[in-house]
Amino acid sequence: MIRIRQVKLKIEHTEAELREKICRTLRIREGELQSYQIRRQSLDARKKPELYYIYTVDVKVSGEGRILRKNKSKDVLESDYRPYQYPSCGDEPMGTRPVVVGCGPAGMFCGLMLARLGYRPVLLERGSEVEARKQDVENFWKTGILKPDSNVQFGEGGAGTFSDGKLTTNTHDGKLNTLVKDAAGRNHKVLETFVEHGAPEDILYVSKPHIGTDILMDVVKSIRLEILRLGGEIRFHCKVTDLTVREEGLQGLTVRNAKTGEEEFLDTQTAVLALGHSARDTFHMLNRQGLRMETKAFAVGVRVEHPQERIDFAQYGRQRNHNLPAASYKFTENLAGKRSVYTFCMCPGGYVVNASSEEGHLAINGMSYHDRAGKNANSAVIVTVRPEDYPGGGPLAGIAFQRMLERRAWLLGNGKIPVQLFEDFCEGRRTTGLGTVHPSVKGDYVLSNVREIFPKELSDSIRMGIEAFDRKIPRFAGKDTVLSGVESRTSSPVRLLRDGKMQGSIPGIYPCGEGAGYAGGITSAAMDGIKTAEAIVKRYRPFDRGGDILRNF
Repeated sequence: MIRIRQVKLKIEHTEAELREKICRTLRIREGELQSYQIRRQSLDARKKPELYYIYTVDVKVSGEGRILRKNKSKDVLESDYRPYQYPSCGDEPMGTRPVVVGCGPAGMFCGLMLARLGYRPVLLERGSEVEARKQDVENFWKTGILKPDSNVQFGEGGAGTFSDGKLTTNTHDGKLNTLVKDAAGRNHKVLETFVEHGAPEDILYVSKPHIGTDILMDVVKSIRLEILRLGGEIRFHCKVTDLTVREEGLQGLTVRNAKTGEEEFLDTQTAVLALGHSARDTFHMLNRQGLRMETKAFAVGVRVEHPQERIDFAQYGRQRNHNLPAASYKFTENLAGKRSVYTFCMCPGGYVVNASSEEGHLAINGMSYHDRAGKNANSAVIVTVRPEDYPGGGPLAGIAFQRMLERRAWLLGNGKIPVQLFEDFCEGRRTTGLGTVHPSVKGDYVLSNVREIFPKELSDSIRMGIEAFDRKIPRFAGKDTVLSGVESRTSSPVRLLRDGKMQGSIPGIYPCGEGAGYAGGITSAAMDGIKTAEAIVKRYRPFDRGGDILRNF
């Protein structure tokens, strides 16, 4: 195929105009264009309010070699698109079925790939299936009654299910969002898989793809059904509470069923730990078992809310119409003292949500539905924290720091989300009344002094960051800008160490995904799940024995 870059058209263009531009660029007649595939669409707002879409397209025509030789443009070249290739299976026998612990994006995609290649994986999820989980979360937002293992953090689909469903390929390393390299094509495979299971097709090419929590729930269920159809098994309400380890490596897992209270022993020598970063009790257990891990940098902060119309006008130079998505932004400011403040997980037309998973502790996140039709835009404004900021020591010190902030937030709002105007945040006083911006929140909130949650250096950094972002979007630091706290689950504060073959310090253990410290979002976690499955596939041949691997402990 031929690739054409920098195909620029006004945002109101028609499909016919895109085809005409392709033919004119290649100097071919309309009838010679056999097909085309959009590989990327981005918005050019440099001359706002004049707005353009810029496309990269792969084109199929007859006589491609001849056309390439004649066309001297640097933006017309041979396409380098290569579909993802499944690895060849290894020769080592697999005596027991592989187990995947966690059904977030990393666990789902690891399990799906293993199932597609005949390994009949067993997936364990401490929370509920996504349908029941949705009811539990909505009931929590309505009543404040928390289910510790079925909430915004825990359950099928992982924490990203109740988010914006953003599908960027960045990973959050505690400092900045860094681009994931993807020569193997795992990113496109993830997007293709989402589309196969009901996601909108435009996620394959738009520059800022997202699904939305409403559609993502159906996608997650569809992936589950495929895993089951291919011989995999998924057990909900099952939490791993212990490991059995011998000199040669992993021998099995102890699993507790939350509904029955019974413990069972799971006989396996291959376990993928696709833990969410909120699985704090599991990290403590793994640390006691001697699995090597280290503390790592992450970031904490607040959610900020502005009217979506304000963001649209700042980014587009005009009111938004049906040709434009709800506008977003992404800012970074490097402060003195080598700290960075930046926006993270921006949710156009979204909601701030109570994302707590532990009694007596409060954490928040942002989410959007697919239409992004909410009145407010929100994003996290977060500041980097480093191991030297944490009280105490050891690999779990970051978790202790998170819990300290979340406890302060819970006490400040008595279980409700603390909310404050930016003017009051700067002055360190409790907010007593709102301005023109009213919070869009899932769960109860209370006017408070959010600044009290943070150590002074962090709250000062958040203030300076917001003031710096005001130079990029007018009134970003407006007096009526709404702040909520605490945004503490931006990424894992722990990294489970692994070698070049994806194994941890205990043979047979494969740390994977965001909770293990190797991803920072839905797509990067799913890609890491695929990468982990590849390591297992390259070593073992598919599992070919029947039988139940669980027995009473």
